[in-house]
Amino acid sequence: MPNSLSTALLALALFTSTFAVNLQTPLYAAYAAESDVGATAVTVAFAAYAAGLMPTLLLLGGLSDRIGRRLPIATALLLGVLATALLVWIPNWGSLVVARALLGIGTGLVTTAGTAYMTEIMGEDNARRAALIVTSATTLGFGGGALATSISLGVQGSTLMPASFTLLFVLAPLLALLAFKLPTVDVSKRVSLLRLPVFPRGTWVFGIAMILAWSTSGMVIAVVPLELKNQGLDGWTGLVVFLAIFVGFLCQPIARRMSNTKSLAIGFVLTPLGFLVVVVGVWTGSLGLVLLGTCITSASNYGFTYLAALLEVTSRAPDNRARATAGLFVYAYAGFSLPVIASGALADLFGLLPAMTIFAIAQISITSLIIMLWMKQPSLQRAELA
Repeated sequence: MPNSLSTALLALALFTSTFAVNLQTPLYAAYAAESDVGATAVTVAFAAYAAGLMPTLLLLGGLSDRIGRRLPIATALLLGVLATALLVWIPNWGSLVVARALLGIGTGLVTTAGTAYMTEIMGEDNARRAALIVTSATTLGFGGGALATSISLGVQGSTLMPASFTLLFVLAPLLALLAFKLPTVDVSKRVSLLRLPVFPRGTWVFGIAMILAWSTSGMVIAVVPLELKNQGLDGWTGLVVFLAIFVGFLCQPIARRMSNTKSLAIGFVLTPLGFLVVVVGVWTGSLGLVLLGTCITSASNYGFTYLAALLEVTSRAPDNRARATAGLFVYAYAGFSLPVIASGALADLFGLLPAMTIFAIAQISITSLIIMLWMKQPSLQRAELA
């Protein structure tokens, strides 16, 4: 198979497996209503994704080094189908928890194997371009699923079996089969099946940045739609989730031309700024500000911060790219889940808007502290910002 076709097929597999992750987001309210649960339960279900993903990253981040890249990718695609089928069969909160956990396992498998595999297919000289393709495919996937379901619901009306689900049921099994036609350019290593993540030295600030960025993304995807529903604007949920991710995709080519440290610095500014605009938009009832703030956070979360962090950790661990990617996503999904659950609990106690405000204050405070610590690092690192 020609390299260009292999690259395209792998990118499509990465897109489709992550497409499944937020596919059900516009139906969260329906699943919650079916089980009569509140904001805390919804955010717990959302964060169950991390309950499946974190053990996968911590224990199986280097699995593809032992068994090859293709099987984990095919397995991730089929887990996406299984999770979505469960929600069609039993559309309630309990099923959402299980489905999100299955999707987390799939994401852990496909992101670690896919990142390493893309570089192996394209060659070491194209490592930076390979990372851009991986981040672009996964970013479009994470955002595209929610938008596809919102569009389906808009066309079909209220249904628990939108056309976007059908698309996944057709495409994912086909790609799982085609994954085994990809070239075996990777060399299996005689290593343990259970392999811990790698955290390359000197990359801690990129990891903390991912925690801050993706916790914001989690808030926008899980909590903001609940407030939109309260204001009768739940029809905009899919667009909000899509913008929360897609604008970051548009920024990735810009970030690619910058040094990783400069890109990270931009992310540190945009992440809290964007969420502050979202909070003001919710406070004033301005949908325009909510969408603007969502776009700003997206530019950081899935654009400048995501690409810079992925490039940094993989370049510092060229012999352990899968495990280094796993380490990065341990940071990312710790942020993606725990603050969201805490905010859901605060929302049930005080209301959604106060919970979002508390999150914004904490985010700005922590970001300021991390920037001060980072600027005390050796002068070489600071010089790269110039």
